[in-house]
Amino acid sequence: MENFIVSARKYRPDTFQTVVGQASITSTLKNAIKNRQLAHAYLFCGPRGVGKTTCARIFAKTINCQNLTAEVEPCNECESCQAFNSNRSYNIHELDAASNNSVDDIRNLTDQVRIPPQIGHYSIYIIDEVHMLSQAAFNAFLKTLEEPPKHAIFILATTEKHKIIPTILSRCQIFDFNRIKVSDIAGHLGYVAKSEAVEIESEALNVVAQKADGAMRDALSIFDQIVSFSGKSITYKDVISNLNVLDYDYYFRLIDLFLKNDIPGSLMLFNEILDHGFDGHHFISGLSTHIRDLLVCKDPITVQLLEVGGEIKEKYKTQAVACEQEFLFGALGISNECDMQYKASQNKRLLIELNLIKMAQLTLKKK
Repeated sequence: MENFIVSARKYRPDTFQTVVGQASITSTLKNAIKNRQLAHAYLFCGPRGVGKTTCARIFAKTINCQNLTAEVEPCNECESCQAFNSNRSYNIHELDAASNNSVDDIRNLTDQVRIPPQIGHYSIYIIDEVHMLSQAAFNAFLKTLEEPPKHAIFILATTEKHKIIPTILSRCQIFDFNRIKVSDIAGHLGYVAKSEAVEIESEALNVVAQKADGAMRDALSIFDQIVSFSGKSITYKDVISNLNVLDYDYYFRLIDLFLKNDIPGSLMLFNEILDHGFDGHHFISGLSTHIRDLLVCKDPITVQLLEVGGEIKEKYKTQAVACEQEFLFGALGISNECDMQYKASQNKRLLIELNLIKMAQLTLKKK
């Protein structure tokens, strides 16, 4: 039986060009290599799953490549690149600070730093989750970071920059990695699906991308989960069923009921949502997001802020035309207030029902 490789590993970027959603950082790193303006220490920080460690590895590989391409990418043919690809490079060293965070671990590292590289010009030390180092380990690392040998480059990666002492921060070039946009994640998932001969609807891709919350690794893990559930043909319904996501259709129906001042219909629809096992807080939060999305559709300038695609985007535009701005502002204020009061409420269902009644009466006042 063939070994299964998860998509997050199988499609892990191996060149700057294949890194998704971090163009400003990759172009800066490429220019540093091209112009030979390499700092001795870099700090890559940002949320999980956005490409910090991946970029550190690509950067390390490219620095020592002996035949860089015209686009400043590794050639994958020279001895240095081949050694890196087969995990036998003596020039690139990785340390996981989560499990190697003592003074002795750092002293072993600093002893190793003195040894010049066998192939290439630089020895690169990647320290992942660097915020996990103990205070004593940070102090032991300071001197080496301040005055390293010419052949040593340190790349530190962390999800919690605020935990790193200022004396370390001041010695590094700091790169802040952003959460990846929904459109970029959906586009990359589409490429992965095509490579794996998986048919998936564009609306389904958008749901997965939104669920990932800006982390590509999470998006690929969710994609693998959906493929296991649905096979090689994935629909929007499959995704919302597997991920327990509330269907957009409920919110579209609810807004239509509000516009008709249909209070009984609104309450019955909310009851149907609860019967499907959805949490009330999750529902009211989703309703706020839906009303916000209708608001951004009211203006051609802000419509680009809508992070959905395909048929659902057209449904938003159609419903936005039917809603007056005054109604949307009022409904958004009510749903937001309900969201804030939810945790403190003793009768959570009644709280949401009262707010649904208020929203259903917003257009009644004008009549």
